[in-house]
Amino acid sequence: MHKPQDGERLLTEIDFARLNNLHSEQLPPELVDTLDSLDLVPSREIPPDIVTMYSQVIVEDLASKKRRKLTLCYPNDAEPHQGFISVLSPVGASLLGQRVGAIARWRTPNGDGCAAEIVTLLFQPEASGDYTT
Repeated sequence: MHKPQDGERLLTEIDFARLNNLHSEQLPPELVDTLDSLDLVPSREIPPDIVTMYSQVIVEDLASKKRRKLTLCYPNDAEPHQGFISVLSPVGASLLGQRVGAIARWRTPNGDGCAAEIVTLLFQPEASGDYTT
């Protein structure tokens, strides 16, 4: 089994394959950089505190201290006002592969830096035995 190091970001092999198959959409630079830096593991070996696709998390904005529930999803399922955040967005790309307690950092379209702590992982498909979602 893969033993993650502190600060290491992990991704399941199936999520990696699906993200690389998003040919109809141009991957944003943030996601390309993220995919290049993640270590791949089989779905059954991903630790239960890592944000994978369709994970539900509570994040706390470092500036405002406001908490928000987000679900990391593919672009077709994105509903930002309902908390379904596309992995192609800067926020989504920053969450992918992070673990609980990590600080996700991204830039808004106007260039402002944002950061939020991943406080809790409410749901991870792999931890519930779903290795194909």
